[in-house]
Amino acid sequence: MPWFLLVAVILFALNLRGPIVAIAPVIGQIREELGLSAATAGLLTSLPVLCFALATPLAAALIGRAGPERAVLISLTGILIGTLIRAQGGFVVAVIGTLVIGIAITIGNVVVPVVVRRDFPASRVGIVTGVYTATLNVGAMLTSLGTAPLADWLGWRAAITAWAVLLVAAILVWGQAAGWRSSIFGDRATAADTSEVAPAHSASYRSLTAWLLMLAFGGQAFSYYGITTWLPTILHEVQGLDNKSAGASSSVFQVLAVVGALGVPVLANRWRPGSVVGLVGTLWLAMPLGLLLAPQLWPLWSVVGGAAQGGGITIVFIIIVRMSTSNDQARGMSAFVQGGGYLLAATGPSIVGAVHEASGGWSAPLVVVAASVLVLLAFGVTAAARVESRHP
Repeated sequence: MPWFLLVAVILFALNLRGPIVAIAPVIGQIREELGLSAATAGLLTSLPVLCFALATPLAAALIGRAGPERAVLISLTGILIGTLIRAQGGFVVAVIGTLVIGIAITIGNVVVPVVVRRDFPASRVGIVTGVYTATLNVGAMLTSLGTAPLADWLGWRAAITAWAVLLVAAILVWGQAAGWRSSIFGDRATAADTSEVAPAHSASYRSLTAWLLMLAFGGQAFSYYGITTWLPTILHEVQGLDNKSAGASSSVFQVLAVVGALGVPVLANRWRPGSVVGLVGTLWLAMPLGLLLAPQLWPLWSVVGGAAQGGGITIVFIIIVRMSTSNDQARGMSAFVQGGGYLLAATGPSIVGAVHEASGGWSAPLVVVAASVLVLLAFGVTAAARVESRHP
């Protein structure tokens, strides 16, 4: 087990969701200062997710040309630049910085399954995937928990910029773990022939299982970003928590994902994938329905939903790795599933915000989230059944 590389992957993962989630605890302050509607403010969370969809083919091509080592460094540097830009001006500048962050994170989303499959023992792929997914949520939890207090002290602009410290640390550790020469100049031995990029990606379009996984991933990601963006506001408006407490309380949803992310690989080694997807989807569904029917029990729903959303993304990645027979296929499948899934998810924050404004409450938005979880459940179980028939 390459332990130092695992540390580098963990630090990398810390920065792949935090910059997006950092907006949620201060979205009220941003709306007030910049004069934005709820749907427009939701773009600051949904635009990176849209980038995940639209930029995924370009990310796959970049990884094939530059190699995984250099692609990771490009990703981290891009997130850093976008983070610094985002807080410097008005809404247009914030959008530009957000787009840079989104494109850079897209590269990271696609390259991680390639690195995991290539550099870690096959017997450890599941647990490394779980650690990676758990760390995504730890990064989201840190920013969810810390951004509001930082904003009270320094203002929202400095608060969302302060997390650049984690990016600098990740760049330094990755360069040391992967080698600065390979990270900066690339390594021909690890870069795929660019002529293989298009076939690897296009082959996924002909796979029904890939389409089912893409729809399942879309349901998972739509639900996650819809809840992540608006949970602090829901807790503030429905439960009467102040902004700082609402931001801190919503971090429960993020940190409990660690349980699901680490628990699902263990279950996946003992249960059929369809059973794991069924359990995850059922637990996930408890969060929007629980907030709808018994909002006073929000800590319970955050615990259950948090564990489920951490497990949801993990089981999809595990199925992708199991289906793939080569690095090129892993890259193509990862790009296709994430690209299409995030295209659906990109609408989540804005749709949930728009439904809230149209209805004047949070019941209808929570029904929308519940419907999205059902998409994960239905298509995920179907995709898993097809994988089981090929890999019993």
